[in-house]
Amino acid sequence: MAEFSDIQTREIGLQKALTARQLGMIALGGAIGTGLFLGSRFAIGFAGPSVVLSYLIGGMIALLLMAALAEMTVQHPTSGSFGAYAEHYIGPLAGFLVRYMYWGCIVLAVGTEVTAVGEYMQLWFPGIPPWIWVILFGGALILVNAMNVKSFGTLEYWFSAIKVFAIIAFIVVAGWLVFFSGDQKRGVHNWAAEGGFMPNGLSGMWFAVIVSIFSYLSIEMIAVAAGEAAEPEKAVKKAFKVTAFRLLIFYILTLSLIVSIAPVSEILSGSSPFVTVMQVIGIPFADSVLNFVVIIAALSAMNSQLYISTRMMFSLSRAGEAPRMFGKVGRNGAPLNALLLSTGGIAVATVIYVLNPADAFAIMFAISMFGALFTWFMIFVTHVAFRRRLAARGEKPKYSVWGSRPGAIIGAVLMLAIAASTALTDEFRSTLPFGIPCLAAAIGAFFLVQRRRRRAQDAASVESAASAGKNHDS
Repeated sequence: MAEFSDIQTREIGLQKALTARQLGMIALGGAIGTGLFLGSRFAIGFAGPSVVLSYLIGGMIALLLMAALAEMTVQHPTSGSFGAYAEHYIGPLAGFLVRYMYWGCIVLAVGTEVTAVGEYMQLWFPGIPPWIWVILFGGALILVNAMNVKSFGTLEYWFSAIKVFAIIAFIVVAGWLVFFSGDQKRGVHNWAAEGGFMPNGLSGMWFAVIVSIFSYLSIEMIAVAAGEAAEPEKAVKKAFKVTAFRLLIFYILTLSLIVSIAPVSEILSGSSPFVTVMQVIGIPFADSVLNFVVIIAALSAMNSQLYISTRMMFSLSRAGEAPRMFGKVGRNGAPLNALLLSTGGIAVATVIYVLNPADAFAIMFAISMFGALFTWFMIFVTHVAFRRRLAARGEKPKYSVWGSRPGAIIGAVLMLAIAASTALTDEFRSTLPFGIPCLAAAIGAFFLVQRRRRRAQDAASVESAASAGKNHDS
């Protein structure tokens, strides 16, 4: 059986310049974006105040995922990450599917983020078509990702820092209003207003878990970025711990305060619950300030997702499962060809915005979900295979997280349940009809690639034998 070092060797060429702080901020940059600032509106619509439970369940699944990834990433740091792990511990088909489905998911998620920016800009420029902002901001971030990875890491660090500061400020202001202002309109009594804590029952709370998974999507970026970390083992351990804590605090505490400040009907009256809450409170210009922050949040998430989709396509190319041109790196260490291909989500978002501006975000959200659910499911399955392989060899992982083995099995079962649940909602009904044919096409593409590879190897063998024969005759 081939060693994992063979996979790491074929992926050399990227710069190793990311620090632990930058690694953590890249993950936060991807995970604290549209899913929290705009996607939470869909979740609140499903669950009402019980959205807090929905995000708590999603957060627990995310923690299980991070535990599984932490163990595998410390054992094998590489940019191919969970795609490479699936290839090594399950088989080439699994690695191929994980890489392509994740790449497609993140490419479409880039489109989701940039459509959100188009919606946010309507607060200030209602007369300008949103698709213009999609093209403008999309082009700017393509240029950023064409820089070297150190420049990208620095920019993403500050993008994420702005988001973190803004969320902390929101928590302070909202916390004061709810608990100390004496305003009778604000408080946890809003959790029981307009239909109660679960206005749509347990099913509504569960459907909001689907949104929460998309919100937490991108925490797995740490594993991919570890391939460009200066000290991967040290950086990954630190980044995983810090990111897990911050995500749970930010999401759960923030959403708890949002549903305490006003009844659900008021929260759902605008595009972003954060901006709407500021408008409800009536703080001068606070809605514009927060709108600026949520735009930064979306751009930051989009920036991270462009980075990660580019690295996944790079890994596919180096594995011989995508054209060689996408595995080339420029003088600054950036895989520019893979970057250009990975901007496809921006093009898809632009077309959807032009054809159906009212539902553009919801459409992009739904069609990108399948790849996310499939990838998380396969990470859990890969971890089970990873632990079994180590146990069969009598080895222990370099880094072990308590409860990771049963946690991976629980996580896989929950991901299957969430995927099945998408078929029961109007908003996500297109997820499986879009995703399953894509998965089938990817399986077909794998066998086509394998056939071509075998033919090339057979031709090379024949040529080598003929050359050896000529040398012998001479």
